[in-house]
Amino acid sequence: MRFYELFGQLVSKMTDMNKPADIAGIENLLIRISSMLRLSKGVTRLYRNPREEELGLGETLCCYDTGKEGILIHKVRVVTSVMSIAEMKVYMEESEPPLTDTEFERVDLVMRTTVSYVSRNRLRDIVAELAYRDDAGYLNIRSLESALMKKGRDGSLAGMAAIHYNLRHFSLINQQVGRECADEVMRAHYDGLAGLLGSGGQLFRLGGDNFVAVCAAENLEDALGYLYKVKVPYTLNGGGEVTVRSSAGIYRIPRDFRIENIGDIMEKILNASRAAQTGTEGRIVFYDETLAQRRENAKMIQQMFPDALLNREFHVYYQPKVNVATGELGGAEALCRWIRGGKVVPPIEFIPVLEQNNDICRLDYYMLGLVCEDIRRWLDEGRKVVRISVNMSRRHFTDPDMLKTILGIIDSHSVPHELIEIELTETTTDVGFKDLKRVVEGISEAGIYTAIDDFGVGYSSVNLIRGLPWNVLKLDKSFLPLDSSASDRVSDIIFRNIVSMSKEIGLECVTEGVETKEHLDILRENGCEMAQGYYFDRPLPVEEFEKRLDIVSYYRR
Repeated sequence: MRFYELFGQLVSKMTDMNKPADIAGIENLLIRISSMLRLSKGVTRLYRNPREEELGLGETLCCYDTGKEGILIHKVRVVTSVMSIAEMKVYMEESEPPLTDTEFERVDLVMRTTVSYVSRNRLRDIVAELAYRDDAGYLNIRSLESALMKKGRDGSLAGMAAIHYNLRHFSLINQQVGRECADEVMRAHYDGLAGLLGSGGQLFRLGGDNFVAVCAAENLEDALGYLYKVKVPYTLNGGGEVTVRSSAGIYRIPRDFRIENIGDIMEKILNASRAAQTGTEGRIVFYDETLAQRRENAKMIQQMFPDALLNREFHVYYQPKVNVATGELGGAEALCRWIRGGKVVPPIEFIPVLEQNNDICRLDYYMLGLVCEDIRRWLDEGRKVVRISVNMSRRHFTDPDMLKTILGIIDSHSVPHELIEIELTETTTDVGFKDLKRVVEGISEAGIYTAIDDFGVGYSSVNLIRGLPWNVLKLDKSFLPLDSSASDRVSDIIFRNIVSMSKEIGLECVTEGVETKEHLDILRENGCEMAQGYYFDRPLPVEEFEKRLDIVSYYRR
Protein backbone atom coordinates (compact mmCIF):
# COMPACT_ATOMS: atom_id res chain seq x y z
CA MET A 1 0.00 0.00 0.00
CA ARG A 2 2.99 2.29 0.48
CA PHE A 3 3.40 2.62 -3.33
CA TYR A 4 -0.18 3.77 -3.91
CA GLU A 5 0.10 6.27 -1.06
CA LEU A 6 3.21 7.85 -2.63
CA PHE A 7 1.70 7.65 -6.14
CA GLY A 8 -1.48 9.35 -4.92
CA GLN A 9 0.60 12.21 -3.48
CA LEU A 10 2.49 12.47 -6.81
CA VAL A 11 -0.71 12.67 -8.85
CA SER A 12 -2.15 15.23 -6.44
CA LYS A 13 0.87 17.51 -6.79
CA MET A 14 0.90 17.12 -10.57
CA THR A 15 -2.80 17.90 -11.04
CA ASP A 16 -3.49 20.59 -8.41
CA MET A 17 -4.22 23.60 -10.65
CA ASN A 18 -4.96 25.86 -7.68
CA LYS A 19 -1.36 25.90 -6.46
CA PRO A 20 1.97 26.63 -8.17
CA ALA A 21 3.75 23.45 -9.24
CA ASP A 22 5.74 21.97 -6.33
CA ILE A 23 8.70 20.84 -8.46
CA ALA A 24 10.87 19.92 -5.46
CA GLY A 25 8.05 17.90 -3.94
CA ILE A 26 7.39 16.09 -7.22
CA GLU A 27 11.08 15.24 -7.64
CA ASN A 28 11.29 13.96 -4.05
CA LEU A 29 8.32 11.65 -4.59
CA LEU A 30 9.79 10.33 -7.86
CA ILE A 31 13.05 9.55 -6.09
CA ARG A 32 11.25 7.66 -3.32
CA ILE A 33 9.12 5.67 -5.77
CA SER A 34 12.13 4.89 -8.00
CA SER A 35 14.08 3.64 -5.01
CA MET A 36 11.13 1.48 -3.91
CA LEU A 37 11.00 -0.08 -7.41
CA ARG A 38 14.78 -0.76 -7.40
CA LEU A 39 15.57 1.58 -10.34
CA SER A 40 19.10 2.98 -10.76
CA LYS A 41 18.22 5.97 -13.00
CA GLY A 42 15.27 7.74 -14.63
CA VAL A 43 15.81 10.28 -17.44
CA THR A 44 13.27 12.50 -19.23
CA ARG A 45 14.08 14.25 -22.50
CA LEU A 46 12.06 17.09 -24.04
CA TYR A 47 12.16 18.07 -27.74
CA ARG A 48 10.40 21.06 -29.31
CA ASN A 49 9.92 19.15 -32.57
CA PRO A 50 10.94 15.92 -34.37
CA ARG A 51 13.93 17.67 -35.93
CA GLU A 52 15.38 18.38 -32.48
CA GLU A 53 14.88 14.73 -31.56
CA GLU A 54 16.59 13.58 -34.77
CA LEU A 55 19.60 15.83 -34.05
CA GLY A 56 19.80 14.80 -30.40
CA LEU A 57 19.09 18.33 -29.22
CA GLY A 58 16.43 19.33 -26.75
CA GLU A 59 16.37 19.42 -22.96
CA THR A 60 17.38 16.60 -20.62
CA LEU A 61 15.96 16.20 -17.09
CA CYS A 62 17.34 13.56 -14.75
CA CYS A 63 14.66 12.84 -12.17
CA TYR A 64 16.53 10.00 -10.39
CA ASP A 65 20.12 8.78 -10.53
CA THR A 66 21.95 6.52 -8.03
CA GLY A 67 25.20 6.93 -9.94
CA LYS A 68 25.36 3.18 -10.61
CA GLU A 69 25.50 1.74 -14.11
CA GLY A 70 22.31 0.12 -15.28
CA ILE A 71 20.56 -1.29 -18.34
CA LEU A 72 17.51 0.21 -20.08
CA ILE A 73 14.41 -1.68 -18.99
CA HIS A 74 11.56 0.55 -20.23
CA LYS A 75 10.83 3.63 -22.40
CA VAL A 76 7.69 5.79 -22.74
CA ARG A 77 7.34 8.42 -25.50
CA VAL A 78 4.55 11.00 -26.00
CA VAL A 79 4.05 13.37 -28.98
CA THR A 80 1.89 16.46 -28.27
CA SER A 81 -0.56 18.13 -30.62
CA VAL A 82 2.07 20.73 -31.57
CA MET A 83 4.61 17.97 -32.30
CA SER A 84 6.73 18.52 -29.20
CA ILE A 85 8.02 15.25 -27.77
CA ALA A 86 8.49 13.98 -24.21
CA GLU A 87 10.36 10.73 -23.63
CA MET A 88 11.26 8.91 -20.42
CA LYS A 89 13.70 6.02 -19.97
CA VAL A 90 14.41 4.06 -16.80
CA TYR A 91 17.39 1.87 -15.97
CA MET A 92 18.16 -0.92 -13.48
CA GLU A 93 21.39 -2.50 -12.28
CA GLU A 94 22.07 -5.89 -13.92
CA SER A 95 22.61 -7.43 -10.48
CA GLU A 96 19.05 -6.62 -9.46
CA PRO A 97 16.36 -9.32 -9.87
CA PRO A 98 14.02 -8.58 -12.81
CA LEU A 99 10.86 -6.63 -12.13
CA THR A 100 7.79 -8.65 -11.35
CA ASP A 101 4.74 -8.06 -13.51
CA THR A 102 3.22 -5.96 -10.74
CA GLU A 103 6.40 -3.91 -10.34
CA PHE A 104 6.63 -3.37 -14.11
CA GLU A 105 3.02 -2.16 -14.22
CA ARG A 106 3.81 0.29 -11.42
CA VAL A 107 6.95 1.54 -13.21
CA ASP A 108 4.95 2.01 -16.42
CA LEU A 109 2.17 3.83 -14.54
CA VAL A 110 4.60 6.27 -12.90
CA MET A 111 6.46 6.84 -16.18
CA ARG A 112 3.29 7.56 -18.16
CA THR A 113 2.03 9.87 -15.44
CA THR A 114 5.36 11.71 -15.35
CA VAL A 115 5.65 11.99 -19.14
CA SER A 116 2.04 13.17 -19.36
CA TYR A 117 2.73 15.82 -16.74
CA VAL A 118 5.98 16.95 -18.39
CA SER A 119 4.51 17.02 -21.91
CA ARG A 120 1.41 18.92 -20.72
CA ASN A 121 3.54 21.56 -19.01
CA ARG A 122 5.95 21.67 -21.94
CA LEU A 123 3.03 22.11 -24.31
CA ARG A 124 1.83 25.04 -22.20
CA ASP A 125 5.34 26.53 -22.32
CA ILE A 126 5.60 26.06 -26.08
CA VAL A 127 2.19 27.63 -26.68
CA ALA A 128 3.24 30.59 -24.52
CA GLU A 129 6.53 30.75 -26.40
CA LEU A 130 4.75 30.68 -29.74
CA ALA A 131 2.36 33.38 -28.55
CA TYR A 132 4.98 35.72 -27.15
CA ARG A 133 8.05 35.02 -29.26
CA ASP A 134 8.63 34.90 -33.01
CA ASP A 135 10.29 32.06 -34.93
CA ALA A 136 13.76 33.44 -34.17
CA GLY A 137 13.07 33.69 -30.43
CA TYR A 138 12.62 37.47 -30.22
CA LEU A 139 9.85 38.86 -28.01
CA ASN A 140 7.02 39.73 -30.43
CA ILE A 141 4.18 42.24 -30.68
CA ARG A 142 1.92 40.21 -28.35
CA SER A 143 4.65 40.35 -25.76
CA LEU A 144 4.97 44.09 -26.41
CA GLU A 145 1.24 44.63 -25.89
CA SER A 146 1.25 42.58 -22.70
CA ALA A 147 4.28 44.47 -21.33
CA LEU A 148 2.92 47.93 -22.16
CA MET A 149 -0.47 47.25 -20.63
CA LYS A 150 1.07 45.76 -17.50
CA LYS A 151 3.45 48.70 -17.08
CA GLY A 152 0.55 51.06 -17.73
CA ARG A 153 -1.52 49.46 -14.98
CA ASP A 154 1.23 49.44 -12.36
CA GLY A 155 2.41 52.96 -13.24
CA SER A 156 5.96 51.95 -14.23
CA LEU A 157 5.49 53.18 -17.81
CA ALA A 158 5.25 56.85 -16.82
CA GLY A 159 8.43 58.80 -17.45
CA MET A 160 9.95 56.14 -19.70
CA ALA A 161 10.59 56.41 -23.45
CA ALA A 162 9.16 54.21 -26.20
CA ILE A 163 11.26 53.77 -29.35
CA HIS A 164 10.42 52.31 -32.73
CA TYR A 165 13.52 51.71 -34.81
CA ASN A 166 14.44 50.19 -38.14
CA LEU A 167 17.86 48.81 -39.08
CA ARG A 168 18.76 50.92 -42.13
CA HIS A 169 19.56 49.03 -45.32
CA PHE A 170 19.94 45.74 -43.48
CA SER A 171 19.40 43.96 -46.79
CA LEU A 172 22.81 45.28 -47.84
CA ILE A 173 24.36 43.67 -44.76
CA ASN A 174 22.62 40.43 -45.80
CA GLN A 175 24.28 40.73 -49.20
CA GLN A 176 27.62 41.70 -47.69
CA VAL A 177 28.07 38.93 -45.11
CA GLY A 178 25.39 36.37 -45.97
CA ARG A 179 22.09 35.51 -44.33
CA GLU A 180 23.54 33.42 -41.51
CA CYS A 181 26.04 36.09 -40.46
CA ALA A 182 23.40 38.81 -40.81
CA ASP A 183 21.13 36.87 -38.42
CA GLU A 184 24.02 36.75 -35.96
CA VAL A 185 24.59 40.50 -36.40
CA MET A 186 20.90 41.25 -35.77
CA ARG A 187 20.89 39.15 -32.61
CA ALA A 188 24.13 40.76 -31.36
CA HIS A 189 22.72 44.24 -32.08
CA TYR A 190 19.51 43.32 -30.22
CA ASP A 191 21.41 41.98 -27.22
CA GLY A 192 23.71 45.01 -27.15
CA LEU A 193 20.80 47.43 -27.10
CA ALA A 194 18.88 45.36 -24.53
CA GLY A 195 21.80 45.84 -22.16
CA LEU A 196 21.48 49.64 -22.43
CA LEU A 197 17.77 50.03 -21.72
CA GLY A 198 18.04 50.24 -17.95
CA SER A 199 15.71 49.12 -15.18
CA GLY A 200 12.35 48.09 -16.58
CA GLY A 201 13.60 48.39 -20.16
CA GLN A 202 12.52 45.77 -22.70
CA LEU A 203 13.07 45.10 -26.39
CA PHE A 204 10.65 43.56 -28.92
CA ARG A 205 10.73 42.66 -32.60
CA LEU A 206 7.77 43.59 -34.79
CA GLY A 207 9.08 41.65 -37.78
CA GLY A 208 11.93 41.87 -40.28
CA ASP A 209 14.31 44.61 -39.15
CA ASN A 210 11.74 46.61 -37.18
CA PHE A 211 11.85 46.74 -33.38
CA VAL A 212 10.28 48.52 -30.41
CA ALA A 213 12.14 49.32 -27.19
CA VAL A 214 10.90 50.59 -23.86
CA CYS A 215 13.71 52.52 -22.21
CA ALA A 216 14.35 54.11 -18.82
CA ALA A 217 14.65 57.90 -19.27
CA GLU A 218 18.16 58.06 -17.84
CA ASN A 219 19.37 55.47 -20.37
CA LEU A 220 17.80 57.07 -23.45
CA GLU A 221 20.89 59.01 -24.56
CA ASP A 222 23.08 55.89 -24.52
CA ALA A 223 20.43 53.86 -26.35
CA LEU A 224 20.04 56.48 -29.09
CA GLY A 225 23.81 56.78 -29.51
CA TYR A 226 23.92 53.01 -30.02
CA LEU A 227 21.07 53.13 -32.53
CA TYR A 228 22.60 55.97 -34.51
CA LYS A 229 25.72 53.99 -35.34
CA VAL A 230 27.51 50.99 -33.85
CA LYS A 231 30.02 48.40 -35.05
CA VAL A 232 28.67 44.89 -34.48
CA PRO A 233 30.96 41.83 -34.58
CA TYR A 234 30.10 38.39 -35.91
CA THR A 235 31.92 35.07 -35.60
CA LEU A 236 30.62 32.94 -38.48
CA ASN A 237 32.54 32.53 -41.78
CA GLY A 238 35.81 33.66 -40.31
CA GLY A 239 34.33 36.54 -38.32
CA GLY A 240 34.39 40.29 -38.83
CA GLU A 241 32.28 43.32 -38.03
CA VAL A 242 29.78 45.55 -39.77
CA THR A 243 28.49 49.04 -39.06
CA VAL A 244 24.77 49.09 -38.24
CA ARG A 245 22.76 52.31 -38.39
CA SER A 246 19.12 52.78 -37.44
CA SER A 247 16.26 55.20 -37.97
CA ALA A 248 14.29 55.78 -34.78
CA GLY A 249 11.10 57.46 -33.62
CA ILE A 250 10.85 58.26 -29.90
CA TYR A 251 7.99 59.19 -27.61
CA ARG A 252 8.85 60.46 -24.14
CA ILE A 253 5.99 59.13 -22.02
CA PRO A 254 4.63 61.86 -19.68
CA ARG A 255 4.32 61.25 -15.94
CA ASP A 256 0.53 61.60 -16.12
CA PHE A 257 0.18 59.29 -19.15
CA ARG A 258 -2.62 56.73 -19.01
CA ILE A 259 -2.64 53.95 -21.58
CA GLU A 260 -5.97 52.61 -22.83
CA ASN A 261 -4.57 50.38 -25.57
CA ILE A 262 -1.27 49.76 -27.33
CA GLY A 263 -2.22 52.18 -30.13
CA ASP A 264 -1.88 55.12 -27.71
CA ILE A 265 1.89 54.66 -27.94
CA MET A 266 2.40 52.82 -31.24
CA GLU A 267 0.78 55.52 -33.36
CA LYS A 268 3.13 58.13 -31.93
CA ILE A 269 6.39 56.22 -32.31
CA LEU A 270 5.44 54.95 -35.78
CA ASN A 271 4.71 58.51 -36.98
CA ALA A 272 8.06 59.67 -35.64
CA SER A 273 9.81 56.64 -37.10
CA ARG A 274 8.34 57.25 -40.57
CA ALA A 275 9.71 60.80 -40.45
CA ALA A 276 13.11 59.40 -39.45
CA GLN A 277 13.10 56.87 -42.29
CA THR A 278 12.37 59.51 -44.91
CA GLY A 279 15.34 61.49 -43.64
CA THR A 280 13.47 64.79 -43.79
CA GLU A 281 13.99 65.51 -40.09
CA GLY A 282 17.08 63.45 -39.30
CA ARG A 283 17.42 59.76 -38.47
CA ILE A 284 16.40 60.22 -34.83
CA VAL A 285 12.99 61.92 -34.47
CA PHE A 286 11.06 62.71 -31.28
CA TYR A 287 7.27 62.74 -31.44
CA ASP A 288 5.31 65.90 -30.74
CA GLU A 289 1.85 67.12 -31.73
CA THR A 290 3.19 69.10 -34.71
CA LEU A 291 4.54 65.83 -36.11
CA ALA A 292 1.01 64.43 -36.22
CA GLN A 293 -0.16 67.55 -38.05
CA ARG A 294 2.68 67.22 -40.56
CA ARG A 295 1.62 63.62 -41.10
CA GLU A 296 -1.91 64.74 -41.95
CA ASN A 297 -0.52 67.37 -44.32
CA ALA A 298 1.59 64.69 -45.99
CA LYS A 299 -1.47 62.52 -46.59
CA MET A 300 -3.27 65.48 -48.14
CA ILE A 301 -0.37 66.22 -50.50
CA GLN A 302 -0.19 62.57 -51.57
CA GLN A 303 -3.91 62.65 -52.32
CA MET A 304 -3.66 65.89 -54.33
CA PHE A 305 -0.56 64.93 -56.32
CA PRO A 306 -2.11 62.84 -59.16
CA ASP A 307 -4.64 65.55 -60.08
CA ALA A 308 -2.00 68.28 -59.73
CA LEU A 309 0.25 66.45 -62.17
CA LEU A 310 -2.63 65.89 -64.58
CA ASN A 311 -3.60 69.59 -64.38
CA ARG A 312 0.00 70.72 -65.06
CA GLU A 313 0.27 72.56 -61.74
CA PHE A 314 4.01 71.82 -61.56
CA HIS A 315 6.23 74.32 -63.38
CA VAL A 316 9.92 74.62 -64.17
CA TYR A 317 11.84 77.54 -62.67
CA TYR A 318 15.41 78.01 -63.89
CA GLN A 319 18.25 79.26 -61.70
CA PRO A 320 21.17 80.49 -63.84
CA LYS A 321 24.74 79.25 -63.49
CA VAL A 322 27.17 82.02 -64.34
CA ASN A 323 30.77 81.91 -65.55
CA VAL A 324 32.74 83.62 -62.78
CA ALA A 325 35.40 85.04 -65.13
CA THR A 326 33.17 86.43 -67.92
CA GLY A 327 29.72 86.79 -66.37
CA GLU A 328 28.25 84.76 -69.23
CA LEU A 329 25.30 82.44 -68.69
CA GLY A 330 26.86 78.99 -68.61
CA GLY A 331 23.90 76.82 -67.68
CA ALA A 332 20.95 76.56 -65.31
CA GLU A 333 19.38 74.25 -62.78
CA ALA A 334 15.74 73.29 -63.33
CA LEU A 335 13.77 73.60 -60.09
CA CYS A 336 10.21 72.50 -59.47
CA ARG A 337 7.53 74.93 -58.34
CA TRP A 338 3.98 73.83 -57.51
CA ILE A 339 1.48 76.59 -58.22
CA ARG A 340 -1.97 75.75 -56.88
CA GLY A 341 -4.84 78.18 -56.84
CA GLY A 342 -2.48 81.03 -57.74
CA LYS A 343 -0.19 80.33 -54.76
CA VAL A 344 3.23 78.69 -54.70
CA VAL A 345 3.48 75.57 -52.51
CA PRO A 346 7.01 75.67 -51.02
CA PRO A 347 9.15 72.70 -52.20
CA ILE A 348 10.00 71.83 -48.59
CA GLU A 349 6.30 71.04 -48.05
CA PHE A 350 5.88 68.57 -50.91
CA ILE A 351 9.25 67.21 -52.12
CA PRO A 352 10.01 65.26 -48.88
CA VAL A 353 6.45 63.91 -48.92
CA LEU A 354 6.69 62.69 -52.51
CA GLU A 355 10.06 61.11 -51.70
CA GLN A 356 8.30 58.76 -49.28
CA ASN A 357 7.11 56.73 -52.26
CA ASN A 358 7.55 56.62 -56.02
CA ASP A 359 5.52 59.80 -56.63
CA ILE A 360 8.84 61.68 -56.69
CA CYS A 361 9.93 59.56 -59.67
CA ARG A 362 6.84 60.54 -61.61
CA LEU A 363 7.51 64.19 -60.81
CA ASP A 364 11.20 63.96 -61.80
CA TYR A 365 10.34 62.49 -65.20
CA TYR A 366 7.60 65.07 -65.67
CA MET A 367 10.07 67.88 -64.96
CA LEU A 368 12.61 66.39 -67.36
CA GLY A 369 9.90 66.35 -70.03
CA LEU A 370 9.11 70.05 -69.44
CA VAL A 371 12.81 70.95 -69.64
CA CYS A 372 13.13 69.06 -72.94
CA GLU A 373 10.07 70.85 -74.31
CA ASP A 374 11.68 74.22 -73.51
CA ILE A 375 15.07 73.27 -74.96
CA ARG A 376 13.47 72.00 -78.14
CA ARG A 377 11.50 75.24 -78.50
CA TRP A 378 14.63 77.37 -77.92
CA LEU A 379 16.51 75.39 -80.56
CA ASP A 380 13.66 75.76 -83.04
CA GLU A 381 13.55 79.52 -82.35
CA GLY A 382 17.27 79.81 -82.97
CA ARG A 383 17.98 81.00 -79.44
CA LYS A 384 21.20 80.52 -77.56
CA VAL A 385 20.81 77.30 -75.53
CA VAL A 386 22.73 76.31 -72.40
CA ARG A 387 23.00 73.00 -70.59
CA ILE A 388 20.19 72.45 -68.08
CA SER A 389 20.61 70.28 -64.99
CA VAL A 390 17.66 68.23 -63.74
CA ASN A 391 17.51 66.65 -60.29
CA MET A 392 16.79 62.95 -59.88
CA SER A 393 15.76 61.42 -56.57
CA ARG A 394 17.54 58.42 -55.03
CA ARG A 395 14.21 56.62 -55.34
CA HIS A 396 15.04 55.94 -58.99
CA PHE A 397 18.22 54.04 -58.39
CA THR A 398 16.83 50.57 -57.84
CA ASP A 399 14.82 50.87 -61.07
CA PRO A 400 16.71 49.01 -63.83
CA ASP A 401 14.75 50.98 -66.46
CA MET A 402 15.81 54.43 -65.19
CA LEU A 403 18.32 55.10 -67.99
CA LYS A 404 15.91 53.79 -70.63
CA THR A 405 13.18 56.14 -69.35
CA ILE A 406 15.51 59.17 -69.26
CA LEU A 407 16.75 58.53 -72.80
CA GLY A 408 13.20 57.96 -74.01
CA ILE A 409 12.09 61.38 -72.72
CA ILE A 410 15.12 63.22 -74.10
CA ASP A 411 15.05 61.52 -77.49
CA SER A 412 11.30 61.94 -77.91
CA HIS A 413 11.96 65.71 -77.98
CA SER A 414 15.05 65.35 -80.20
CA VAL A 415 17.20 67.15 -77.62
CA PRO A 416 20.99 66.73 -77.97
CA HIS A 417 22.24 64.72 -75.01
CA GLU A 418 24.98 67.21 -74.18
CA LEU A 419 22.37 69.83 -73.30
CA ILE A 420 21.07 67.75 -70.38
CA GLU A 421 22.79 67.28 -67.02
CA ILE A 422 21.43 64.81 -64.46
CA GLU A 423 22.06 66.04 -60.94
CA LEU A 424 22.35 63.48 -58.14
CA THR A 425 22.64 64.34 -54.46
CA GLU A 426 25.63 62.98 -52.54
CA THR A 427 23.32 61.45 -49.95
CA THR A 428 22.18 59.01 -52.63
CA THR A 429 25.11 56.83 -51.52
CA ASP A 430 22.80 55.33 -48.89
CA VAL A 431 21.00 53.39 -51.63
CA GLY A 432 24.12 51.36 -52.35
CA PHE A 433 27.24 52.17 -54.32
CA LYS A 434 26.54 49.48 -56.96
CA ASP A 435 23.19 51.03 -57.93
CA LEU A 436 24.71 54.52 -58.01
CA LYS A 437 27.62 53.30 -60.15
CA ARG A 438 25.29 51.61 -62.62
CA VAL A 439 23.22 54.77 -63.01
CA VAL A 440 26.11 57.24 -63.33
CA GLU A 441 28.05 55.07 -65.78
CA GLY A 442 24.97 54.48 -67.90
CA ILE A 443 24.09 58.18 -68.08
CA SER A 444 27.69 59.11 -68.88
CA GLU A 445 27.98 56.50 -71.67
CA ALA A 446 24.85 58.01 -73.24
CA GLY A 447 26.63 61.38 -73.55
CA ILE A 448 24.57 63.04 -70.83
CA TYR A 449 26.37 65.11 -68.22
CA THR A 450 26.31 64.00 -64.58
CA ALA A 451 26.66 66.24 -61.54
CA ILE A 452 27.17 65.39 -57.88
CA ASP A 453 25.13 67.85 -55.83
CA ASP A 454 25.86 69.12 -52.29
CA PHE A 455 29.38 67.71 -52.36
CA GLY A 456 30.93 67.60 -48.88
CA VAL A 457 27.67 67.28 -46.97
CA GLY A 458 27.78 63.47 -46.76
CA TYR A 459 30.35 61.11 -45.33
CA SER A 460 31.86 59.36 -48.36
CA SER A 461 32.72 62.27 -50.61
CA VAL A 462 36.19 61.23 -51.77
CA ASN A 463 35.22 57.60 -52.43
CA LEU A 464 32.18 58.84 -54.30
CA ILE A 465 34.13 60.85 -56.87
CA ARG A 466 37.04 58.43 -57.11
CA GLY A 467 35.12 55.56 -58.63
CA LEU A 468 32.46 57.25 -60.80
CA PRO A 469 32.59 59.22 -64.10
CA TRP A 470 31.15 62.55 -62.94
CA ASN A 471 31.35 65.70 -65.08
CA VAL A 472 30.34 68.36 -62.57
CA LEU A 473 30.96 68.85 -58.86
CA LYS A 474 28.55 71.18 -57.06
CA LEU A 475 29.90 72.59 -53.81
CA ASP A 476 27.45 73.25 -51.01
CA LYS A 477 27.29 76.87 -49.86
CA SER A 478 28.33 75.80 -46.35
CA PHE A 479 31.91 75.60 -47.65
CA LEU A 480 32.01 79.30 -48.53
CA PRO A 481 34.19 81.21 -46.01
CA LEU A 482 32.32 84.20 -44.54
CA ASP A 483 34.87 86.13 -42.47
CA SER A 484 38.46 86.16 -41.28
CA SER A 485 37.94 84.07 -38.11
CA ALA A 486 40.10 81.02 -37.41
CA SER A 487 37.29 78.64 -38.31
CA ASP A 488 36.79 80.42 -41.60
CA ARG A 489 40.50 80.25 -42.37
CA VAL A 490 40.07 76.50 -42.14
CA SER A 491 37.02 76.75 -44.40
CA ASP A 492 39.09 78.79 -46.85
CA ILE A 493 41.74 76.07 -46.98
CA ILE A 494 39.14 73.34 -47.50
CA PHE A 495 37.33 75.32 -50.19
CA ARG A 496 40.55 76.12 -52.07
CA ASN A 497 41.70 72.51 -52.05
CA ILE A 498 38.36 71.07 -53.16
CA VAL A 499 38.25 73.47 -56.11
CA SER A 500 41.85 72.62 -56.96
CA MET A 501 41.17 68.88 -56.70
CA SER A 502 38.10 69.08 -58.92
CA LYS A 503 40.03 70.93 -61.63
CA GLU A 504 42.92 68.47 -61.50
CA ILE A 505 40.66 65.47 -62.03
CA GLY A 506 38.78 67.22 -64.82
CA LEU A 507 35.52 68.17 -63.09
CA GLU A 508 33.71 71.43 -63.65
CA CYS A 509 33.22 73.09 -60.26
CA VAL A 510 30.01 74.97 -59.45
CA THR A 511 29.53 76.73 -56.10
CA GLU A 512 25.96 77.14 -54.85
CA GLY A 513 24.64 79.86 -52.56
CA VAL A 514 26.70 82.74 -53.98
CA GLU A 515 24.87 85.74 -52.55
CA THR A 516 27.39 88.59 -52.16
CA LYS A 517 30.27 90.32 -53.94
CA GLU A 518 32.57 88.85 -51.26
CA HIS A 519 31.42 85.35 -52.19
CA LEU A 520 32.14 86.05 -55.84
CA ASP A 521 35.64 87.35 -55.00
CA ILE A 522 36.37 84.12 -53.07
CA LEU A 523 35.41 82.06 -56.12
CA ARG A 524 37.66 84.16 -58.35
CA GLU A 525 40.60 83.96 -55.95
CA ASN A 526 40.35 80.19 -55.80
CA GLY A 527 39.70 79.51 -59.48
CA CYS A 528 36.13 78.19 -59.21
CA GLU A 529 34.62 78.43 -62.69
CA MET A 530 30.88 78.64 -62.11
CA ALA A 531 28.57 80.29 -59.58
CA GLN A 532 24.90 79.79 -58.75
CA GLY A 533 23.02 81.95 -56.30
CA TYR A 534 20.96 85.04 -55.50
CA TYR A 535 23.84 87.39 -56.31
CA PHE A 536 23.00 86.72 -59.94
CA ASP A 537 19.43 85.44 -59.95
CA ARG A 538 16.80 83.64 -57.97
CA PRO A 539 15.04 80.71 -59.70
CA LEU A 540 13.13 82.28 -62.61
CA PRO A 541 9.93 81.33 -64.44
CA VAL A 542 10.62 80.29 -68.00
CA GLU A 543 9.61 83.67 -69.50
CA GLU A 544 12.12 85.52 -67.31
CA PHE A 545 14.85 82.97 -67.87
CA GLU A 546 14.47 83.28 -71.65
CA LYS A 547 15.45 86.94 -71.29
CA ARG A 548 18.69 85.80 -69.63
CA LEU A 549 19.48 83.64 -72.66
CA ASP A 550 19.76 86.84 -74.66
CA ILE A 551 22.18 88.77 -72.42
CA VAL A 552 25.89 88.93 -73.23
CA SER A 553 27.14 89.07 -69.64
CA TYR A 554 25.72 89.50 -66.16
CA TYR A 555 28.49 92.03 -65.55
CA ARG A 556 27.14 94.30 -68.30
CA ARG A 557 23.40 94.18 -67.66
